Amino acid sequence: MKPLDIIYTIRAFLGALTAVICLLLGIQDLITAIGIAVLIYFASDRILRQIFIEKLEKSEVTKTGVGIFIITWLFLWITLYTFIKSFIG
Repeated sequence: MKPLDIIYTIRAFLGALTAVICLLLGIQDLITAIGIAVLIYFASDRILRQIFIEKLEKSEVTKTGVGIFIITWLFLWITLYTFIKSFIG
């Protein structure tokens, strides 16, 4: 896989992980959830920059996958929250 494909895939999985973390912590406030998502995104950005420091520019690493991260996080968080609230209680 190309480096950008790897970063894109990692960001998609991190978006899903962020949704699960928000769900497990019982976060219902959007501002708090955004804070957690930003924290996870920037932490992953620092790590991925170090991994791909010789292959890609820093700005390219930062911009790659931001859309899939946000979409995956919001979609999965809303879907899981709705599922749990409607079926479990």
